[in-house]
Amino acid sequence: MFKKDKPKKKKTTTRIDTLIGRDTHIKGDIHFSGGLRIDGSIQGSIIANEDSSLLTISDQGKIEGEVRVPNLIINGEINGNVFASEHVELAPKARINGNLYYRMIEMAMGSEVNGHLIRAQDEEEDILNVEHEVFDENESFHLEQKS
Repeated sequence: MFKKDKPKKKKTTTRIDTLIGRDTHIKGDIHFSGGLRIDGSIQGSIIANEDSSLLTISDQGKIEGEVRVPNLIINGEINGNVFASEHVELAPKARINGNLYYRMIEMAMGSEVNGHLIRAQDEEEDILNVEHEVFDENESFHLEQKS
């Protein structure tokens, strides 16, 4: 009933090491460690270098590109695929236009994901190294009723 060998929970950083301000626009990829908060806009990929890193996107924040982070809090907009290996929190103004690969998710009323939600079933699966799967939007599904 009580396991002594429970897997250790990874500690997530809560501090902000880097802040990208509201009037800042960056074109290019960003690799970061620790906490990153985006109030401006990024055109490029965002990749975390640590398993405890946290990306926070405010309601003014916007990303045009792929995001690969362990922990994500979003209240802004992402146009691209998102890969979150630990935890995703979608606040009321969150908008993701792309596929979301996740292990654990929290969604507030009003948040949107315009794409596929793909949950990682296997604890050993490394979501951050998954290649983007292409889904055929024209493929139709047929449901049959068994009598």
